[in-house]
Amino acid sequence: MTDNHGQAPNENEENKEPEAQTPESDNVEELLTPEKQIEALQTELLQAKDRTMRALADAENTRKRAIKDRDDAGKFAIANFARDLLDFGDNFKRALKSLPEDTPPAVSEGLNAMDKELLSVFDRHGITQIDPMDEMFDPNFHEVMFEAPMPGKAAGQIIQVIEPGYVIKDRLLRAAKVGIAQATDDSTPSDPGAQVDIQG
Repeated sequence: MTDNHGQAPNENEENKEPEAQTPESDNVEELLTPEKQIEALQTELLQAKDRTMRALADAENTRKRAIKDRDDAGKFAIANFARDLLDFGDNFKRALKSLPEDTPPAVSEGLNAMDKELLSVFDRHGITQIDPMDEMFDPNFHEVMFEAPMPGKAAGQIIQVIEPGYVIKDRLLRAAKVGIAQATDDSTPSDPGAQVDIQG
């Protein structure tokens, strides 16, 4: 009986083991099929490629932004200094215009040479003068100081430059102060594309 009782559990265990192992072995075989492995590897490869491309794009954008910031810093580092020099240049020009008639020629010639040298220095550093006489008013570069009727001139056309403006590279350093023609019955019709609301 001991033998019978001892054999019975063994038979039951033998019967149970295949039932428990069959689904597991089926799952393992299903997971390890070459098709499934290839599909999983392809998905993983695509995801890794996408992450790599995004990282490279971010790195390139960061590099370009750093280069632009560096270039802008180099271009516009002297902007504040140049703006201060503009005031000096304006006062210097006023002084030249107010020289008395009996000023010795050598003195006036020397002062005029200094004025030209100042403009030359500006030019070397990318600072360009805006002298928009007879141009149409552009709020991006001009500041209106007055309006006056001017027969034969289009409304908004610049009739006087009170103070020239300046740009450094492609950025406005100081707007030109101007007077513009006011619309009258005798005004030349202006280009509709060039009309600007100067009251706003």
